[in-house]
Amino acid sequence: MDELKPSPVNSTPLTPIAFLERAAIAYADCPSIIYNDTTYTWSQTNRRCLQVASSLSSYGIETGHVVSVLAPNVPATYELQFAVPMAGAILHNINTRLDARNVCILLRHSESKLVFVDYLSRELILEAVSLFPPNTKRPTLVLITDDADADADQSSSSSLTAYFICSYEDMVEKGDPGFKWVQPQSEWDPLVLNYTSGTTSSPKGVVQSHRGIFIVSAAALIDWGVPKQPVYLWALPIFHTNGWSHVWGMAAVGGTNICLRKVEASTIYSLIDRHGVTHMSGAPVVLNILTKSPDVEPLKNPVHIITAGAPPPAAVILRTESLGFVVSHGYGLTETAGLVVSCAWKPEWNTFPASERARLKARQGVTMAGFTEMDVVDPRTGESMRRDGVSVGEVVLRGGCLMLGYLKDPFGTSKCMKDGWFYTGDVGIMHQDGYLEIKDRSKDVIISGGENISSVEVESVLYTHPAVHEAAVVGRPDEFWGETPCAFVDLKDGLNQKPCEKDIIDFCRNNMPHFMVPKTVVFKDELPRTSTGKIQKFVLKEIAKGMGPDK
Repeated sequence: MDELKPSPVNSTPLTPIAFLERAAIAYADCPSIIYNDTTYTWSQTNRRCLQVASSLSSYGIETGHVVSVLAPNVPATYELQFAVPMAGAILHNINTRLDARNVCILLRHSESKLVFVDYLSRELILEAVSLFPPNTKRPTLVLITDDADADADQSSSSSLTAYFICSYEDMVEKGDPGFKWVQPQSEWDPLVLNYTSGTTSSPKGVVQSHRGIFIVSAAALIDWGVPKQPVYLWALPIFHTNGWSHVWGMAAVGGTNICLRKVEASTIYSLIDRHGVTHMSGAPVVLNILTKSPDVEPLKNPVHIITAGAPPPAAVILRTESLGFVVSHGYGLTETAGLVVSCAWKPEWNTFPASERARLKARQGVTMAGFTEMDVVDPRTGESMRRDGVSVGEVVLRGGCLMLGYLKDPFGTSKCMKDGWFYTGDVGIMHQDGYLEIKDRSKDVIISGGENISSVEVESVLYTHPAVHEAAVVGRPDEFWGETPCAFVDLKDGLNQKPCEKDIIDFCRNNMPHFMVPKTVVFKDELPRTSTGKIQKFVLKEIAKGMGPDK
């Protein structure tokens, strides 16, 4: 057997782009994309993607070039997840909530050659490119229009569209449907460039390979138990790690992609009812949006929703499931291209009370099929922590869908990828049953008088207060303790009587160890977030720091 080696016959590069080619045959006349009154089939989507790839090539886009997309979850955004790689280029999605300065930084760092821009982001992109230094080559701009808002587009865009070489639909029309798409020479070739959302520091450019994306796309389908031809609602931004790589997975199973420009509870419930949605994803903030309205009625049919991105409080899971959603919980990072850990459900847990089920489901869980290994280790020694549900350490991972590295940042890459592991920067514990539970980001642990306080644990108690809609806890400087917990709280709408700071502190004292109780409570109408729904704790830390030390 030692003489049997890999050959071109058995070592064709793995790539998720091939999922579309198969879908165009196996699900040719089945709906692929639905957006407002527009519906495409899988054969049409494949044809359109080939046409756009052809047009990109005609505009000089070559293998290895970076092509960016600045747009919400509209059909063009979904198609570009295939069309850009089909031209041999590297796909770079930009979150639409960034300001012009940050967009400029990402475009320059990535050396993007061309940017597809949604019509609502025209002013943003033009301001961003105006910030380029003189004599610096700027990327070519292509405009994504929206037939649903055609009147508004025509009335306000005449002076702005002059900066765009053409529209997205022009590229579709002019492209060759017989274009032979550019397959990777190696499955290790880069496929996407995604920037971290910057909850604790400046964004880093994460480079992922065709192989890694193929693995995580397939593993997610298996782990979530996705059947053929699901109806998937895009409440999760595609610019967030390519929608946790579900964009390619939906092609593999011939799913129907319900596109959604803006996440609003009324719109989501309307689309669920109208199209018979079966699956969706979203950060815990989406669960909050779905459960916030007092007028929401339980679903007629169950909808499977997977949440990740931040540890969801058990109280939020309980509220969501009471409406008929079937909540799954996972864990992943930009560096893993999607979810690689999930809370695999055990049948015997169904006999537990609802609150206990929600608590168990709030844990991150075990590795998905197709991923290699995870552990919780002492970050100083690299030794595994005890699996006792108490011993805290740093979460480390290894597997086939981990990134190739950070773009132009060999120091940052070597700092987190060492000793055979990827060090996540997340703090967690391993339970006796082998299930992982994230406690915090290492930078968000509050050290008060020598005691380590998990901000997530304090937040989970705050979420059980009947008046609290959302909460985030950070450290505030303290002259005696070094720092103490400071809680930022967003209260529910329509309260007859709003709690004061003392009420919240007293509630915490009755439900947690006293050293963990917030000494400061700040009420806010809205908590600052990244475009992917994560609370920006570094912003709150600056606010707490600006309040001065607690005396």
